[in-house]
Amino acid sequence: MEDIATNKTTLCPSARPESVDSVVFGLISGTVTEPHVAYLKQPLPVTDELIAKASPVTPTEIFRTAAPCAAKSCQHFDGEDCRLAMRIVEKLPKVQEELPPCSIRRDCRWWLQEGKAACMRCPQVITDSYSASELMREVAKPTVA
Repeated sequence: MEDIATNKTTLCPSARPESVDSVVFGLISGTVTEPHVAYLKQPLPVTDELIAKASPVTPTEIFRTAAPCAAKSCQHFDGEDCRLAMRIVEKLPKVQEELPPCSIRRDCRWWLQEGKAACMRCPQVITDSYSASELMREVAKPTVA
């Protein structure tokens, strides 16, 4: 089995768009109170032009981006696993009955670590949401190892 803790091709599906080698893999759709991710057929590299098109909002209000997992440099990483992925699976309800059509799945840390359970919850995860529920804020809050 591959070591996903150190594999540089493993993607974090909740990365910041300014991360090195980041790609857009979804667009935020739905409503302000119930946003969800609409997945792209192919990820697009994050470019300055793409970021400029997001203005006047922040890119994370309209895009879901992925980038190589930062592993030990990430506040959600416990040295072996992504605790964010673990909390998403433990605390958030499923919002999909079938796997969503995700273009980064084969390299996604959440998929590699938590499997289908993470994918069933992923569409409700919005990197920056100004109307996030208390539960979503609790899930997103890093925990101390």
